[in-house]
Amino acid sequence: MIYPSITELMKQVDSKYTLVIIAARRARQIKEELMEKKKTNGKFRNEITIALEEIFRGETVYERR
Repeated sequence: MIYPSITELMKQVDSKYTLVIIAARRARQIKEELMEKKKTNGKFRNEITIALEEIFRGETVYERR
C-alpha cells in the first residue's frame, strides 16, 4: 500500500496535475540537495517519496499563478 494515499494527498492540493507538478519540482530540489551534500545513508529513500511525504505533512506549499 502506498503511503500517503492519493486521497490524503488530494486534501493538500486542488488537482492531481498540481500534485504531480509540485512533487516533481520538490523531488528535483531534494536530489540536488543530496548531490551537493553527497549524503548517503544506509537506508534508501526515493526523492519522490520524500516529496510526497512533505506535501502530505504540509511542509511543501505552492502558490497558484
